[in-house]
Amino acid sequence: MAKTQEFNGRWALVTGASSGIGAALARELAARGAKLILTARRKERLEALAAELAAKGAEARIVVADLNDPAGPERIFAATEGAGLGVDILVNNAGLGQYGFFAENDVDQELSQVRVNCEAVVRLTRLFVPRMVESRRGWVLVLASTASFQPVPYITTYAATKAFDRFFALGLAAEVARFGVKVTALCPGPTESEFFDVAHARAFKGRGIQPAAEVARLAVAALDRGQRTIIPYFGGKFNALLVRLLPVGLITRFVEKAARPETHSKR
Repeated sequence: MAKTQEFNGRWALVTGASSGIGAALARELAARGAKLILTARRKERLEALAAELAAKGAEARIVVADLNDPAGPERIFAATEGAGLGVDILVNNAGLGQYGFFAENDVDQELSQVRVNCEAVVRLTRLFVPRMVESRRGWVLVLASTASFQPVPYITTYAATKAFDRFFALGLAAEVARFGVKVTALCPGPTESEFFDVAHARAFKGRGIQPAAEVARLAVAALDRGQRTIIPYFGGKFNALLVRLLPVGLITRFVEKAARPETHSKR
């Protein structure tokens, strides 16, 4: 399918843009002519990506912000809309996880997942969508996951937050479609990123790691055409279908055995 010019010259805000899928999404949007606002916690990484995009002719700015801080979304909004940059494309990509036995996991990391994966998504979307509705044009991409289709033991909180993200995106898409605003839930599986190392979730890494650039290409194309859910690989589509056909409890028991940490395997 040929690329359209819908994103050409429009400001796109990408959260979690310092690495992984976020950086790949920024590159894909820039290739389609968008101007980028890159935000994350790591200034050096953002500066490097902005310089890379600028070298290819794209306009890119950075906003350093921590979405684990409730004031983070407002800080981003003040640096963009508040500075006269009308954001037409919002990419809610930032997120984090934690693998392990919930009763032993770091509780702060568990709560950070809720703040970053859910609360920050709602805050940012609530800040940027009203102008999109008013202007009758806009695009919102929400990073969910194939983990959003069923409970996933040992990344219990992460999977629950991604289920929230997917349903939030689908509900919002139905609300704002008549105003010309498109909302897409991106549901990738194992993808080239730092997620597995940060979340200590190498048990979920598997063999079929999808390149972040491929995920980004498929995601931006889906956003462009207004597709409400995109699962960017066959295995994920199959699993999403499977959970509709089999009892959730059966699938959850199977996943629990497969994903159980080695320290708990003999308990």
